[in-house]
Amino acid sequence: MTTLSPSGPVAGQRKVRRATMNDVARLAGVSIKTVSRVVNDEPGVHPSTAERVLAAIDQLGFRRNLSARNLRRGSSTGTIGLVLEDVGNPFYSGVTRAVEEIARLRGRQVISGSSDEDPGRERELALEFCSRRVDGLLIVPAGLQHSYLVPEMRAGTPVVFLDRPAGDVVADTVLVDNIGGTVEAVTHLAAHGHRRIAFLGDAPDIFTANERLRGYREGCVRAGIGYHEELVAMGPHDESSVATTLQRLQNLREPATAIVAGNNRITVHILRSLAGVAERPALVGFDDFELADLLSPPVTVIAHDASALGKAATDLLFARLDGDNSPPRRVVLPVRLVPRGSGEVHA
Repeated sequence: MTTLSPSGPVAGQRKVRRATMNDVARLAGVSIKTVSRVVNDEPGVHPSTAERVLAAIDQLGFRRNLSARNLRRGSSTGTIGLVLEDVGNPFYSGVTRAVEEIARLRGRQVISGSSDEDPGRERELALEFCSRRVDGLLIVPAGLQHSYLVPEMRAGTPVVFLDRPAGDVVADTVLVDNIGGTVEAVTHLAAHGHRRIAFLGDAPDIFTANERLRGYREGCVRAGIGYHEELVAMGPHDESSVATTLQRLQNLREPATAIVAGNNRITVHILRSLAGVAERPALVGFDDFELADLLSPPVTVIAHDASALGKAATDLLFARLDGDNSPPRRVVLPVRLVPRGSGEVHA
């Protein structure tokens, strides 16, 4: 497998031009007009011919250039693409805001879309942005297959992954210290006397969820309290599943006295389930969230700056656009414990 930096091919390889409609026509053995009809979903093309053209398009990595009439070769479109998990999540709203602010200062507009944790949707959005000839891409990956971006990266489109790494290409990546954060959460709870600390995380095939589970395990070992599978529940979680899990944890022979929540949404589900409960377990949530400091008790969190994540990724993208050809970078941003009261309850 060939691995590429976002600014182009691996050192020593020649930069590859983008495939053209002429290339597709030659490979498929049809006219340019036929290719145009297939690309634009026009009638009048035999299904077998259309299938041959689509196979050629896929093989060559050809993408329809929606802005071709307005561009010269090598010119900027003035846009960058941003693919997020869910633009409605307050965390990703913070990321988006930071990206937009830097892009505006650099004379670019941001076009964005939500993958909803669907790898197919992620690919669709990323390639649609590429077809519009964005100057660069910022992607929060939903899946582990990113070789579909190789033709774009070879052609010089810089790509930076944020919050999670790419699956099968080497590219610039900006992360937060997921492992260190959950280690600190468990250490904090254990220091306040808790020996039965539960962990509620997102689906384990999500990078951040798996890393935070690793940190939880390491934290349990460091604190000398041991790792117990019965205290772990991995998602995806909704309000109903969280309520069921909390009930199960309470009914154990040795109930959990404290909980580490794997992300802000899980923390909110936990708080809703515990509303009105007199004796609550101690709680530390990963990710801060709005009004967390105003609840009763205020919620202790492992905080990291969403805007710093967006800024670091965007700065790296513009460095590539400015000609930085250094090897791909992996940046890990720090997190910090913010004690507010919910994680300081004595067992």
